[in-house]
Amino acid sequence: MSVLKIPTNFNIDLEFEIPEFYRRFLAVIMDYIILFFYNMLASAILKSIAGTMDIWDMENQYNLHWLSIVVILLPILVYHVAMEITLNGQTIGKRVMRIRVVNENGGKASMSQFLIRWLLRDIWFLIILIIGMQKQAMGDNLASLFLILTVLGFFIADIVLVVSSKKGQRIGDLLAKTILIRTHAKGDIEDTVFIEVADSYVPSFPQIMQLSDKDINAIKSILETARRKGDYQMAESAAAKIKAHLKIETGMPSFDFLDVLLKDYNYLSAN
Repeated sequence: MSVLKIPTNFNIDLEFEIPEFYRRFLAVIMDYIILFFYNMLASAILKSIAGTMDIWDMENQYNLHWLSIVVILLPILVYHVAMEITLNGQTIGKRVMRIRVVNENGGKASMSQFLIRWLLRDIWFLIILIIGMQKQAMGDNLASLFLILTVLGFFIADIVLVVSSKKGQRIGDLLAKTILIRTHAKGDIEDTVFIEVADSYVPSFPQIMQLSDKDINAIKSILETARRKGDYQMAESAAAKIKAHLKIETGMPSFDFLDVLLKDYNYLSAN
């Protein structure tokens, strides 16, 4: 497993573990198994509905056609992007394998980044492959060969990039400027910069709002990494740089100080 170091504005490198190829592969397999069983269930439901219709009625055929697209095809096509947006960079397969999509700075990826990744997902090229096989069956061998070779070239390029690149990025990741990292805890609200604070909470350092979202993500990552490694020096260094930058004077211990900063940010950004 390779480790990626990302510099922050506090001159402290954040370390992220790049997942092994097999983790990504198993996550994809799990997601496709879920989609396969969903397809079987949805098809059975539609077949049951069709059994109650007059199939010779043109209006019924039209309605069934669009119902099939909405119930079967649409969920399969948008599964990955919908899951990654709602589950903070994870699908069900990624969550099981404890991997997550983040931006190249280690923070939460944006919706546009998820959309770019989705537009270059394997699902679209599988559809192109199916079209190519259909064209071959219809006797259009040249178009079929072109489509099949295009898809194979894409898959081979993706695998080579993931295995050989330092950040383990596929084509979609390169264009979206995202990376996949290992997570060490189950996904929940703690996976973001958001922390629940009481309505009666009183912020100690309102200067925190001078920092960018990237800086807040960096503080959270530094705090988590320092706690996991028991690295007091990392926390102390980050706390000192933040105090100097925001002109804060406090004798609060470094871990507590960084914790309070995150709580202050969450309270002030929500009020």
